[in-house]
Amino acid sequence: MPFADVDDQHIYFEDSGGPGPAVIFSHGFLMDHEMFEPQVEALRDEFRCITWDERGFGQTPATAPFSYWDSAEDCLALLSHLDIERAVLAGMSQGGFVSMRAALLAPDRVKGLVLIDTQAGTEAEEARPLFYGMHDQWVREGPGDELAAGVAAMIMSSGYDSTPWIAKWKAAPKEHMTLPFNCLMDREDLTERLAEIGAPAIIFHGEADAAIPMELAEALGAGLANCVELVRIPGAGHAANLSHPDAVNGPLRAFLRRYA
Repeated sequence: MPFADVDDQHIYFEDSGGPGPAVIFSHGFLMDHEMFEPQVEALRDEFRCITWDERGFGQTPATAPFSYWDSAEDCLALLSHLDIERAVLAGMSQGGFVSMRAALLAPDRVKGLVLIDTQAGTEAEEARPLFYGMHDQWVREGPGDELAAGVAAMIMSSGYDSTPWIAKWKAAPKEHMTLPFNCLMDREDLTERLAEIGAPAIIFHGEADAAIPMELAEALGAGLANCVELVRIPGAGHAANLSHPDAVNGPLRAFLRRYA
């Protein structure tokens, strides 16, 4: 299986190969590299698609506290491992937090940004007690049916079959939740630094996103130095690329043809 021992990490990744321009996809919280299967399938004929498991998810362990700056370094180190000097960075939610930080760390390595259902800020203060309570229950009891269904409703669109993802959550050791959760909750606000990101960017956002409302996507687009498009996806929830791939893949391919 493909692992990269980079940045003092043991990172699982998949690489479609091919001579086309490279795109590296960074997944959302509680997800893994497989959440981009609809995009890889649609784009691999033209682009080199790299997907990977970030610290604490899938087959990449988290062994110590870390930040999204650390994960951004992982992303850049993986590109170097694959002899890719410059790429388009695509990220969904948490993956967007990682991709924006990578663009700040190494702007010369980023051809463009694809930001899916993400934001520049932190979790709303009024939501934090709920999230901490969910974490505590998860670590204490595991993701039981009710908790897992509630989390899935926050991440997935209405009508999307979350069963395979819930099965993954239940199979993972429940204590593995804490390190990535702390990273999520302790991240800082990037809003004041967005103008430093000069790479062309496209934003995709589900109009029914229950985790990150549309106004935060609008603020993200307004703050970036070169946001070329905000694609609003009717009926889509948080993981719009999974539930509404056709609405994502067409504009995504057009963006990549222009900037990758």
